[in-house]
Amino acid sequence: MQKIAHWFRASWLVLAIAAVIIVLDQWTKHLVRQAIVEYTYTIPIKALGEYFVFERVRNYGAAFGILQNQQNLFAVIAVVVAIAILVYARYLPLEKTTVRIFLGLQLGGAIGNLIDRLTQLDEFGKGYVTDFIKVGIPGVYYWPNFNIADSAIVVGVLGLGAYMIWEDIRAERAQKEVAAAPSSSPNASSEG
Repeated sequence: MQKIAHWFRASWLVLAIAAVIIVLDQWTKHLVRQAIVEYTYTIPIKALGEYFVFERVRNYGAAFGILQNQQNLFAVIAVVVAIAILVYARYLPLEKTTVRIFLGLQLGGAIGNLIDRLTQLDEFGKGYVTDFIKVGIPGVYYWPNFNIADSAIVVGVLGLGAYMIWEDIRAERAQKEVAAAPSSSPNASSEG
C-alpha cells in the first residue's frame, strides 16, 4: 500500500495533465468527426482565412503523417512510452514539477492517439488517427494535419529538451562559480 501511495504522490501531476489532454483530444476529435466530412475543411476563425483551417483526414502514420501504415508499431510504441513515463515519474524527485508537466503532455498525447488507433477502424479493419488542424500559406504550403494529441507530444518533447538544456547550462555555470570562488582551506590563508 505504501508503494502505491508513493507512486501516486510522485505521479499525480503527470496523470492529471495526461487526463486533461486525453479528454480534450478525444472530445475535439469527436466534434470534428460529427461536424466535418472527411477530406473537406471549414474555416473556424474567419479572420485567419485559409491560413488556419479544420480539415478532417485519416492518418495511418505517426505525428504529421510520417511512417504511414505502421499501426501495430505505433500502438506498441505508445504502450512502451506510457509505461516508461509512469515508471520514470515514480523515481523523479518530487521538486521536478516542470519535468512532470512535460511528461504528462507526452503521456496524454500518446494515449490519445492510441485510443484512436484502437477504436477508429477503416473498412479493412486498419486503425487510424483523426487529424484535423491544418495551418499554412494557401497555394504555397500547408503543414501536415495534426490534432491535440500530436500538439501535446511535440510541446512535451520540445519543452523537456529545452528544460534539460537549461538545466545543463545552470549546472555548468554553478561549477564555474565554485571553481572561481576563493578557497577557504586552512592552507590558503597566511596568518602571520
